[in-house]
Amino acid sequence: MKSLYAKIAVLALLAVFPLFVGSDYYRHLVIIALMWVVIGASWNLLAGYTGQVSFGHAIFFGVGAYTAGLCTTQLGISAWWGMLLGGPAAMLVGILIGFICFRLRGAYFALATIAIAEILRLIAIVWRDFTEGMQGILIIQTFRSKVPYYYLALGIAVICMLLIYKIIKSKWGFYFIAIREDQDAAEALGISTFRYKSLSLMVSSFFTGLAGAFYMNYMGFIDPEVVFSLHFISIMAILVSIIGGAGTMWGPSVGAFIMVMLQELFRSSFFGYAPSWVSHAHAMAFGVLVILVIRFMANGVVGDWSKITNLWSKGKPAALVTNGN
Repeated sequence: MKSLYAKIAVLALLAVFPLFVGSDYYRHLVIIALMWVVIGASWNLLAGYTGQVSFGHAIFFGVGAYTAGLCTTQLGISAWWGMLLGGPAAMLVGILIGFICFRLRGAYFALATIAIAEILRLIAIVWRDFTEGMQGILIIQTFRSKVPYYYLALGIAVICMLLIYKIIKSKWGFYFIAIREDQDAAEALGISTFRYKSLSLMVSSFFTGLAGAFYMNYMGFIDPEVVFSLHFISIMAILVSIIGGAGTMWGPSVGAFIMVMLQELFRSSFFGYAPSWVSHAHAMAFGVLVILVIRFMANGVVGDWSKITNLWSKGKPAALVTNGN
């Protein structure tokens, strides 16, 4: 019951956040964090629960973003149609990738997703007549205020988390976990591993594509080096889940806010209080953070939350003694 109240309180806080915080800078940070909640939760469903580690979620993000952008440049309609078409387009690509790559396991599957993401990035660069190449796609943003974008991002994140929660608690979720723990044993029990891995990938790719379509409408500009980026999209999706707790329901949500805020701290050189070279050290900081999490909190912040609270409670008496209380 306490957990339910905590979730309601967090949702209520997010709902009123833009009403009490007038700064577009902080609104922007939370919008980006909510977008990463969707991407991280999608990756976590496929990798954390189904055991299919993907290094190519930039595929679906990029497909969703370009679907929205091409609605304007090629079809002459609003990029908002991409919010309806981006998810299904990414899901269709996911079905094709699953048909090809689910014959592979472990590292081979991960390498195949990297290769496909790189192929799509190069296609987007070379096919200039269709994708505008490295020039990218620029659209006029619909809203000058960030508030509509904020509530749209919040709505997508809530729907994504609720649907994934329902899936994990259903028969599908038990089959996903069985495949993650031992695929051969799952097949021996009569579970169609190809079918359920494909279902997991379809849901994961749909929401990642939806996040990409939202990014196109929100930022107003995309290019292949951003939306198909291994580092900025695929690796970030993995870090969000690992830091928060892969294989946990709320881990990606926590990890998304941690990673976005940490990235912004380094980008701004700790709001101008650190030397300028710090702004280029975010990749090193992420690496150090991952090493520390793997070494001391292998299940992430959410997965090892009891360990964190136990360490705090154990250290508290010592602190009290030191302070003479």
